[in-house]
Amino acid sequence: MYTMGIDIGSSSSKVVILEDGVNLIAGEVIQIGTGSTGPKRVLEEALAKTGLTLADMAKIIATGYGRSSVEVSDKQISEISCQAKGVYFLVPTAKLIIDIGGQDVKAIRLDRIGGVRQFFMNDKCAAGTGRFLDVMSRVLEVDLDEMAEYDARATEPATVSSTCTVFAESEVISQLANGVAKENIIAGVHQSVASKACGLAYRCGVEEDVVMCGGVAKDLGVVRAISKELKKPVIVAPNPQITAALGAALFAYEEVMEANKLRKEV
Repeated sequence: MYTMGIDIGSSSSKVVILEDGVNLIAGEVIQIGTGSTGPKRVLEEALAKTGLTLADMAKIIATGYGRSSVEVSDKQISEISCQAKGVYFLVPTAKLIIDIGGQDVKAIRLDRIGGVRQFFMNDKCAAGTGRFLDVMSRVLEVDLDEMAEYDARATEPATVSSTCTVFAESEVISQLANGVAKENIIAGVHQSVASKACGLAYRCGVEEDVVMCGGVAKDLGVVRAISKELKKPVIVAPNPQITAALGAALFAYEEVMEANKLRKEV
């Protein structure tokens, strides 16, 4: 039996196909999100990779910022619930999730069976998000994939104090003009992101294991900064961009199994 989870975010689109609620046979990501061709393209890629069709799916659940626009879905579930479900499946010891996506940051506290106990999100501001890092990377002329390497060479992290992306951009430009090394600026940028994420984490209550997901989790400079701020190790979820889509596919499987059970009882 196949189930599908579709996660449409602000800056990326993800699809997961599960076989029998256990085997991940597709986990595709397109780096453009809602309102673009991303949702259609990522769906086509996942189906092409597996040789399956939408008709083969027992159930499809959509999540994420753009979930209401997914016409092929049977149901929509919030990304908070789907992140918790997906991360707990991958890391059963998880107690706190830090999810940094394209335009938001979430801290999610889990109960002992992986349910959502409490969560906090940032306000409608790009500071501390993937969008913030994208802007900084362009100003610094350093690819996002290389920022962790620069961070590792930092000797004295710069202070990036602005809580607004626009003002932080001006702050970084000023530091570059004053000859501050890119390595130190990037370390400061990572610390700024960590500070905002950890502020939400402390409100939730920090308990190991701490697991990071979302696209920013691929930036090990941010992971190190969060670990340092929390004074605890941070686990990066396997393939951290697809955890919410995975959770949606797991919910779909559970709902199909429950419906089948009810039919048998009747």
